[in-house]
This record gives sequence, C-alpha cells and structure tokens, in this order.
Amino acid sequence: MAPESKPSGKSRRKFLKDIGTGVIGTYVITPNVKIRGESIKKEYTDALEGKIELSVEVNGKRIKRKIKTSITLAEFLREDLGLTGTKLVCNHGECGSCTVLLNDKPVYSCHMLALDADKKRVLTIEGLLSGEKLNQIQQSFIDNDGLQCGFCTPGQIMSAYAIIKNNTNPTDEDILKGMSGNLCRCGAYPKIIDSVKEAVKINN
Repeated sequence: MAPESKPSGKSRRKFLKDIGTGVIGTYVITPNVKIRGESIKKEYTDALEGKIELSVEVNGKRIKRKIKTSITLAEFLREDLGLTGTKLVCNHGECGSCTVLLNDKPVYSCHMLALDADKKRVLTIEGLLSGEKLNQIQQSFIDNDGLQCGFCTPGQIMSAYAIIKNNTNPTDEDILKGMSGNLCRCGAYPKIIDSVKEAVKINN
C-alpha cells in the first residue's frame, strides 16, 4: 500500500469531535477578543481626540468622565454636568461671575482647566441648596437686595460663602478683601456687602 493511502488513524467520529471542539473554542475566545478590541479602539479614539479621565467631587458627588484636555472647569460644569448656575460672563478670569469653590477656596472656573480639579472638591451655587431650601447666604442676598441683573450674583454668593466658611467672624476689611475679585456692573456693592454682613451675624 502506498504511503499516502495508509489510514490516518483518525476515525470519522474523532474528526467531527475535533471540529466541534474548535468551533466551541472559537466561540468562547472571539467575544473576549472583540470586547478587548473595542476597548483598545475607544482608548485609541480618546487619545486622538485628546481626552483623558477626570475624577472630581462636585457638590458632594464623585464624578468620573473622559474629557478633552482643553476644556475649562466652567465649561465642564455647565456643558457636561448641566450646572448652569456657574455663569460665563467675561470668560477671561476678570469679573468673578464664574466663581466656584475648589477645596473650599474661591477660584475663577473659566480661567482654569477642568483637569486641574482632578481628585479635588468643587462646590457650585447649586451645591449650597439643602433640598429646596436656600443657604443663609443666598437668602441674605434676597432679603438685602444684593442683586440686580443677576449675572454676577452666583459668583458673588460663592465668594461670600467662602468668607464665612473660612472665617466665622470676618471684619469689614476681611469682607471687602474677600469680595474684591467679584465685579458688579450694576454697582450694587453696598447691598452686596450688607448681604454678607447679615449672613455673618445670623451665623454667629
């Protein structure tokens, strides 16, 4: 008998069994490869778009998002999170309308990258609410007419809140210095200062 015509030693049943095992093996492996491939593709796409993961606490809630490295904190708060109480007015870090608290300190959110807030705490005007109840500093601005057009008001309130939070008994000089980075185009400064002073009295 010629060598090529010799029996291979494999039965038809074993041949079919081997094929079946191969099919099952392929079925088990392929989804994992596909999922991993999609993950790599997403990472590659994010890298091309200049995206990186941001982990930040906003108003007491931990948030993780892939964001573009170029967006500002104000843009992230307003556009990604829908927290539009933070106002964009000058967008040049000059007027203070976009003021939020970063680790309890007031900052211009239009003038810093969102990534600079990574692993930090951010408090916005929305975070001062307790359910539907206003914070005392918010109520003081209403009671003392510390606002007119309202564009600068969220930033004014956040700066005022920072003063009271970091100094339970601020002097007039402390208040003026703490509010000096917030401009009011309507010129409501006397009423704004009165609002802060009343909130200080109530807290004490």
